[in-house]
Amino acid sequence: MAATFAGPSTVVGLCSTTSLSSTPAKKTGLSSGFLKSRVTARNPLRLAGASGGKFTCFERDWLRRDFNVIGFGLIGWIAPSSIPAINGKSLTGLFFESIGTELSHFPTPPPLTSQFWLWLVLWHLGLFVTLTFGQIGFKGRTEDYF
Repeated sequence: MAATFAGPSTVVGLCSTTSLSSTPAKKTGLSSGFLKSRVTARNPLRLAGASGGKFTCFERDWLRRDFNVIGFGLIGWIAPSSIPAINGKSLTGLFFESIGTELSHFPTPPPLTSQFWLWLVLWHLGLFVTLTFGQIGFKGRTEDYF
């Protein structure tokens, strides 16, 4: 039985002599009932597009930076965070007050138990959330998503 497996053999259907030859592979065409013309399958990594011959995954201006969003987002966060809602004080006021307190002993950094870190994290978290939703809303409106 071992002698029958020792010799070279071919498996029908997996290999043919024509596929091993040096003839170039022919391009496969994709067709669909929804498409009227035939589309040739292409490798997107080999396409030289408008990016100067380099393949890029994202648009050049993927951030789509707009200074209106930054301005309105900053105003949109400072206004509500300046409402005195925490024991008669605002979040912005508490944050700026803690900055002044920590600057009074400047060379020494604020301790980890300082309220400065709480106000810093809360104030900036609110700012970044507001800027993110502002970017989504402003760009969604200008690009007709809603």
